[in-house]
Amino acid sequence: MSPAPTAPVALVTGAARRIGAAIARRLHADGYDLALHYRESADAMHALVAELDAIRPGSVLPLQADLADFDRLPELVAQAVGRHGRLDALVNNASAFFPTPLGTATPAQWDALFAVNARAPFFLAQAAAPQLAARAGAIVNLTDVYALQPRADLAVYATSKAALLGATRALAVSLAPRVRVNAIAPGAILWPDAGADERLQRSLLAKTPLGRTGTPEEIAGVVAWLLSDAAYVTGQVLCVDGGRHLM
Repeated sequence: MSPAPTAPVALVTGAARRIGAAIARRLHADGYDLALHYRESADAMHALVAELDAIRPGSVLPLQADLADFDRLPELVAQAVGRHGRLDALVNNASAFFPTPLGTATPAQWDALFAVNARAPFFLAQAAAPQLAARAGAIVNLTDVYALQPRADLAVYATSKAALLGATRALAVSLAPRVRVNAIAPGAILWPDAGADERLQRSLLAKTPLGRTGTPEEIAGVVAWLLSDAAYVTGQVLCVDGGRHLM
C-alpha cells in the first residue's frame, strides 16, 4: 500500500500580521501546511499558529529570524523541510520600509532595505530551489507599485523593490522549467501602522481608478492563484493596485 499523500508545504516570510497573515490563512484554507517566518511580532504569530492549528493540528511551524542575518536564510528552508518533509512554495512577503529622501539617504539605510527586500528573497530562493524543483513548485515575491512608480521620499525603498523585480525575472529564467517565479506589486492595501497623512491617502486614492484601497485577502487570492493555478505563468509582475499603475 502506498503512503498517504502529504499536504503541500509553503514557507511564508513576514507572516505574523497584515498581508502576510492573510496569505497564511488563505494557503492554509487551500490545504497547505505552513512554515511561517516572523521577526518581532511573537504575540501575533503565536495567536495565528493557535488559530490555524485549531483547524488542522500540527500544520503550522513558526520560525523566528532577522532576514538581514544571511546565515539564517538556509536555516529557514531546512527547518521547514525538517518539520514538514517537503517544500512546494516560497512566498517572500517580508519587507523593510522607511523613508529615505534623496540627499539624506545613508549607506546603512541602503544596506538595511536591500538586505530584507532584495537579498533575502534571492538567497531564500537559492536555498529552496532543490526542494521546489523536486515538487515542480513556485515562488511569489511581494514587491510594490513604487518599484514601477517611485515616490521621491522612498528612493532607496523603491530601488530595493525594483531590484526584487529584477531578481524575480532572473530567478524565473534560472529555475525554469521546474520552478515558476512571479511577483505581485500591491498598491494601497493597508496604511502604515503609524498612520498615513490624510492628504497623501486622498492623493493615492485619486490616482487609483477603482477608487479604493485593496484588501489583504485580495492579495492573498492572487498569491494562491500564482502558486496553484498559473501553470504557464513565470517571470511576471502582477499589479494588484486597483489600476494605479495606469495613471
